[in-house]
Amino acid sequence: MESRTLSFTTPAGEELNIPYFEERGVADGPTLTLLGGIHGCEYTSQLAVRRFMTQIKGKIKCGRVRAAPTLNLESFYERTPFACPSDGLNLNRCFPGEKDSTSYAKRLAFFITERLIKGSDYLIDLHAGDLFEDLHPFSLYDASPVQEKAKALALLYGLPYCVRQQESSKAVDGSTSSTASALSIPSITAESGRLGIVEEEAVRLHLNGLVGVALGLEMLDDLDHPPSSTKEVCFLDGFTWIYGRDRGWWTPAVCVGHKVVEGEVIGNVTDLMGEPIYEVRSPSDGVVLFLTSSPAIKEEGLLMGVGKSKAL
Repeated sequence: MESRTLSFTTPAGEELNIPYFEERGVADGPTLTLLGGIHGCEYTSQLAVRRFMTQIKGKIKCGRVRAAPTLNLESFYERTPFACPSDGLNLNRCFPGEKDSTSYAKRLAFFITERLIKGSDYLIDLHAGDLFEDLHPFSLYDASPVQEKAKALALLYGLPYCVRQQESSKAVDGSTSSTASALSIPSITAESGRLGIVEEEAVRLHLNGLVGVALGLEMLDDLDHPPSSTKEVCFLDGFTWIYGRDRGWWTPAVCVGHKVVEGEVIGNVTDLMGEPIYEVRSPSDGVVLFLTSSPAIKEEGLLMGVGKSKAL
């Protein structure tokens, strides 16, 4: 396995050495690219990429696997959830990026697009619940001309839920997945882990998913510890992200993985003296895939994400 770094120059002129691994087979085959640490405080995904690259050393029979486990070094070392500390932007809203931007996030997004996303036959962007984000394992892909191949990736990855994000009703844009889809590269975002904690079970789910994809693409020759059998994946048709109306103290009434119905009370917001301000109700039937664990909520702050339960 080739282990080296990718050199990225920040807008301030600082040279950052981003960890990078590459494993090649002896025969031609697909290029599978793995991204980790787009959000620097989502640790289970970063650890899973590193462990996977160690596990497959000398075992790729065809094609190549490219992997960058910790891409957002600024966020990682400053322990900044979601946003890059130098410009306050969420890197996964900045793709495909801008080459000469004065923004760290936009310039890094362009670098990742050019050096890692382009040239891929398949792309997996690994994530987890950030420092104050509880999360139920799920994957996500964008509706696109290559969506059936992306859906097949999600099946191979084997996380319990998978959301198809439609162009007309995207919860977010400017992501690695949407950029890859626009380039006709099948891609998924895979989420396992919660609250910025390194939990072995969450790492194992990511690792099993990566092994499942590599085996499904017939890139792997042998493994000492193949993944456990894939559980059934429940496909969800879209994402509803729920935001608070006013700032205050947020108390969720449901937990991640909970199935909700339209109109159900899913939490409430009080003032800092404990006086009720408003109830929060689910706008649709579905399952709670993530929620904000911190009580502190700003005006229009993100509270929860519900995957819509209409089957594909």
